[in-house]
Amino acid sequence: MTDDLVIRPVRGQGEYPRLVQVWRTSVDATHDFLAREHRDAIEAKLEAEYLPHVKIVVAERYGTPVGFAGTADGKLEILFVDADHRGSGVGSELLQHALVAEGVTAVDVNEENGQAVGFYERAGFAVVKRSPLDSDGLPYPILHMDLVAGDGGR
Repeated sequence: MTDDLVIRPVRGQGEYPRLVQVWRTSVDATHDFLAREHRDAIEAKLEAEYLPHVKIVVAERYGTPVGFAGTADGKLEILFVDADHRGSGVGSELLQHALVAEGVTAVDVNEENGQAVGFYERAGFAVVKRSPLDSDGLPYPILHMDLVAGDGGR
C-alpha cells in the first residue's frame, strides 16, 4: 500500500454523498458506453438502494475518499476510483483488501469496460459466463468472472 493511502470501513451513510461523487467521476471516465439516462438512473439509486446492501471500505488519501469497494457474500459488487486517482494503485489496493479481508472470489464486469476487464484478468480472474443484459435488464452485457489464481494474481 502506498504510504498516503488508507483503506478503512465506511463511516456511515453521511459519507455516501462523497462516494456517489467518486462513482460519478469514475463512471464518466470509464463507462462511455452507458447512456446518460441510464447513468443518471443508477446514480439516483446509489445512496438508498445499492450502497446500504454491501459492506463498504473506503480508500482515503490525506483524509479524502478517493475510491471505494463494496462486497457481499464473497463477491465484489462495486469498486470505483475517483478519475483523478486512476492508475495510482487505489483500485489494486481496494481489490487486494477485498480478496484478503472479505474472501472475494467473484466479480461481474460490464463487457464494454475493457479497462476493468483487463484489471480483473491481471488480478487472476477469468470469465466464466456472459449475460447479454445487466441486472436491470438493460442491453449492457455482463461478464461474470471468478478468481482462478490462488494468490489473487500476485
